[in-house]
Amino acid sequence: MKELEKCEICPHNCKVNREEGRLGRCKCNDKIKIALVSTHEFEEPCISGKNGSGTVFFSNCNLNCMYCQNYEISQLGKGREITIEELAKIFLKQQEKKVNNINLVTPTMYAYQIIEAIKIARKNGLKLPIIYNTNGYEKVETIKALDGYIDVYLPDLKYYSDTLSKKYSNVDKYFEIATKAIKEMYKQVGQATFNEEGIIQKGVIVRHLIFPNHLQNTKHILKWIKENLGDIYVSIMAQYFPTYKAKGDSEIGRKLTKKEYKEIENFLFTLDLKNGYMQELGEHEEAYVPKWDD
Repeated sequence: MKELEKCEICPHNCKVNREEGRLGRCKCNDKIKIALVSTHEFEEPCISGKNGSGTVFFSNCNLNCMYCQNYEISQLGKGREITIEELAKIFLKQQEKKVNNINLVTPTMYAYQIIEAIKIARKNGLKLPIIYNTNGYEKVETIKALDGYIDVYLPDLKYYSDTLSKKYSNVDKYFEIATKAIKEMYKQVGQATFNEEGIIQKGVIVRHLIFPNHLQNTKHILKWIKENLGDIYVSIMAQYFPTYKAKGDSEIGRKLTKKEYKEIENFLFTLDLKNGYMQELGEHEEAYVPKWDD
């Protein structure tokens, strides 16, 4: 695949020849690597619904988040290699389970292989909406290549500050890069639309995780969304807890407090963001189950 011969799929622009088995910043070669295929019941209500979301968790990542809850998959590369044809079959098997959608989790590094798998699956009867569930650190050119293949974009918008993106995910210019990509996503698929069961069929939902001690970061992000994307759907996540390298960190080495949660909840009301969800504050990180407020 020519896009892998001098890889510039993500903003790192490593230019390595993945076709020769070389690894870029994301630790990916020319093979697709997946860690888990599941029916996920704990996404936003418009994604999981009653039948669940047909998730495919891809291994590795183009970010190095020190707090990643899936670090064994994203940072340590846990998973197995599959072919494009096998990925297409996975999509079709998920459809047989009557899930609401195909949910591609951390797909960036495999974007062009995914396009080919979608082509094969559609020729063989795939009808479900495809969700591109991304950390937001995307190139506009790659998002443009996905036009017509992705129905729902589910990007994170993690950081407003370059200081935070460098400290916690080891990337520069995250906000500048992610917001350009999100604007392209919105240009492609527009405002969210839903079927009669309330399941999203097309559109964008921007996710943001609240960090302890960094409420101003969240406020800047939400204000930008309101001023630049209007009534786009947002999903505010309160599930943060310290794991991986964040344990013991002086700023993010603890869970969110009820006071912090309430401050962001109140700020949301002042912004009058009309569409989306806010996750309820979890009490026990060991058995965390997301709950959502419309």
